[in-house]
Amino acid sequence: MIVVTTNEVPGYRVDAVLGEVMGLTVRAANLGANVVASFRSLGGGEVKEYTRLVHESRQEVMHRMVEEARRRGANAVVGMRFDTGEIAASFSEVCAYGTAVVVSPIPAGQPGATAQSAHLAAAGAAPQDAPAAPTA
Repeated sequence: MIVVTTNEVPGYRVDAVLGEVMGLTVRAANLGANVVASFRSLGGGEVKEYTRLVHESRQEVMHRMVEEARRRGANAVVGMRFDTGEIAASFSEVCAYGTAVVVSPIPAGQPGATAQSAHLAAAGAAPQDAPAAPTA
């Protein structure tokens, strides 16, 4: 699955727009993490317990968003964004969202083709076989 923060995937043509997809989680840090984090905050610097919580939350919502896109038949998500919020001062809400699309590689010689897309098009790779592109 290709997931990008841009509105298009270089070297790929959008064949179908399947709609918005999202992944959502609401998390709370455990009591131990809160106690350790409180002590860390006294000295300043990174609060690793919360960093881990946010990282895990983002990974989870990305996974949920990608799974929703797959269920709809997409092979890419464009315009991906994260949104976060606080609920009742004790809970953290994290959401990943974007637009599920079906893309196909643009063959060599056509406007917008890239080396990667030309190679995939020549190999006859189905869009779902395309390697994941880095998020921009």
